[in-house]
Amino acid sequence: MTVRVAFQLQIAADRVDEYVARHSPVRPEMLAEIAAAGRRNYSLFLDRQNARLFGYYETDDDAAAQAYLAASPVAARWEAEMAPFFVGLDGRPDQAATPLAEVFHLYDQLTASVTDHESDAS
Repeated sequence: MTVRVAFQLQIAADRVDEYVARHSPVRPEMLAEIAAAGRRNYSLFLDRQNARLFGYYETDDDAAAQAYLAASPVAARWEAEMAPFFVGLDGRPDQAATPLAEVFHLYDQLTASVTDHESDAS
């Protein structure tokens, strides 16, 4: 089963441009580690005005993906380099980001609606 994960982080306002530059592109070895961890459809979105970063990815097992990256020397180096960009963060950015609760997913609701209508018709 696919798990959808969203999170947010606060970037230091004076470091937003540098943060974006560091992701254009991300080092190939870090990209490979993210994929090897089982994360897919990974995106980062930035609200430049408020220096707020929103991230999203999908995985089959988020705990396993987190554990893989926590043990990865490649990810540890990357996260150590990225940590100074963030405000109010206690720990590695990939492990200390504020998780967001999903309150709506179109496909889930459409699927539930179809299932509800099918059972109403029986």
